[in-house]
Amino acid sequence: MTSSPPEPLTAHFLGERTIRRVVLLTPIFGITAGLIASFLHHWDWAEGIVLGSGLGLLNFHWLKRAVEAFTAVAAAQAGAGKPRGTSATYVAAAFRYALIGLSVYVIFKYLHVPLVSIVLGLCALAAAILVASVWEVLQSVP
Repeated sequence: MTSSPPEPLTAHFLGERTIRRVVLLTPIFGITAGLIASFLHHWDWAEGIVLGSGLGLLNFHWLKRAVEAFTAVAAAQAGAGKPRGTSATYVAAAFRYALIGLSVYVIFKYLHVPLVSIVLGLCALAAAILVASVWEVLQSVP
């Protein structure tokens, strides 16, 4: 297996490439699984998988923002400056599971999409995290 050398650590923080891969792979996995379900004529499952992967990506975005806000507060306490706009991020961090749960309920109740298909769509995020992490490990092996 031939691979290019890893990028130098000029990124803003360690793991930025992995995060970019997760953001790229999550919709790819969700849309691919949705297309497979639609080819099998399970339109409601396709819709649930795609919507679930979108919710998973939204959850990941909120988690990323929360971690950035927490680290900004820690840096500000160390004297690096005053953090900006963290109160909305704290609210989103505290209620992100409730918001995702409410979104799943609305999709299930009003769009009549199978609940299992939404949960499988949410699993696209986990699959993307696993693939991106394994990719980073394989790139670091000489």
